[in-house]
Amino acid sequence: MGDPVMRVLVTGAHGFIGKNLSVRCGEGDRFAVIPFGRGDDPSNLPALVANADAVIHLAGENRPADESAFEAVNAGLTRALCDAIRAVVAGSERRIPLILASSIQAERDNPYGRSKLAAEEAVKSLAGETGNPAVIFRLPGVFGKWCRPNYNSVVATFCHNIARGLPIQINDPDAVLRLVYIDDVVEALLAAVESAAPGAHYGTVTPEYSITLGELAAQIRAFARSRETLVTERTGTGLVRALHATYLSYLPVESFSYKVPQYADPRGVFVEMLKTPDCGQFSFFTAHPGVTRGGHYHHSKTEKFLVIRGEALFRFRHLLTGERVELRTSGAEAQIVETVPGWSHDITNVGTDEMIVMLWANEIFDRARPDTISSKV
Repeated sequence: MGDPVMRVLVTGAHGFIGKNLSVRCGEGDRFAVIPFGRGDDPSNLPALVANADAVIHLAGENRPADESAFEAVNAGLTRALCDAIRAVVAGSERRIPLILASSIQAERDNPYGRSKLAAEEAVKSLAGETGNPAVIFRLPGVFGKWCRPNYNSVVATFCHNIARGLPIQINDPDAVLRLVYIDDVVEALLAAVESAAPGAHYGTVTPEYSITLGELAAQIRAFARSRETLVTERTGTGLVRALHATYLSYLPVESFSYKVPQYADPRGVFVEMLKTPDCGQFSFFTAHPGVTRGGHYHHSKTEKFLVIRGEALFRFRHLLTGERVELRTSGAEAQIVETVPGWSHDITNVGTDEMIVMLWANEIFDRARPDTISSKV
């Protein structure tokens, strides 16, 4: 038997963090979300809390038309939620872990910051009086998919606008942003639900990133530019990975695809797909039956060939000894053939159908220094 399903009341369930959290909870059988969103009646909170095993409190105001909403929502709704929890757990053994999404603005003396600090104090009072577990997260700027642009996230605004060729405004390019990625936030919130200890504690989301506005704009523009240059950014880890995923999530549907150059001659076609800053490039080519491609050698460049369709004959000749090697591969079996420096090589379509071959080269082709010298095998 697996662990029982935890029923998690999520306030602000229809907001940016709430949407991502709800989707994540729906991916497994550990959590079931009880949603509470904008427009729902706070008088329903006691009944919702009584049916919950934990509460993740995300609801809040950060750009209301009237500053009084800061106190009413950020502080007032939190107090109402704490009262509902207090009514269930006081005098009983039952505990309902409460996870509060606060803000680093709680450290600042402004209407928003004061309201978030008041929410924290309400949570601390509940935990102190009842021993109910509570974890408070003072979040910096959160970014990721489904965040509303032109609202309170500069990352969302930059991604949205740049993806559409719209201008962005930067007043101080040296201003430093503190950021956490939505996936890491969701992971930290759910981990807190399962591990919250009695009393009030502060939680952290890791990793936290730091970047200037100017650097942020330059990075997002680089993502857009890569479609033209075919040179990808280093999107495999860290902040660049998270920003790249976020940027792509703001692409309009008409930009889900893009064309790359295709070079055709009587032998077939050659298409470059992707280039990297320091790990070469990926491409593919075709060859009609009987066609031979190559007939050259490299001093340092290396390549990997994978026949996707058709039958291929690879031939090699050592430049100094004249030694010859032949290899046959086909699309029926996934087999990599590597070119070796100092050996002239070519590839011939020895089948009856068009041949398609994937190719990786360890460096981007440089017309000024191609390291590709013609030499018949």
